[in-house]
Amino acid sequence: MSGHGPCDKCEELLHGYLDRELTDTELAEAEGHLDGCDYCRRRYRFEEHLRVYIRLSAEERMPAGLMAKLDELRTTGI
Repeated sequence: MSGHGPCDKCEELLHGYLDRELTDTELAEAEGHLDGCDYCRRRYRFEEHLRVYIRLSAEERMPAGLMAKLDELRTTGI
């Protein structure tokens, strides 16, 4: 929501908020805005769920033999 003051500021703070890196003042500002802005609250939830998905995806192991098949496809150019 570019050009909409409080939403722009909240967007600037969003990743710091998700990473828990904000000062107490920034934290209060972000939480106050998220409490009253449905758009930013939905954006926060999306980013939070995306981070969980990425974290879980990175932890999953490939099935046995898949890496060998991928290597074979890469070297044969299929």
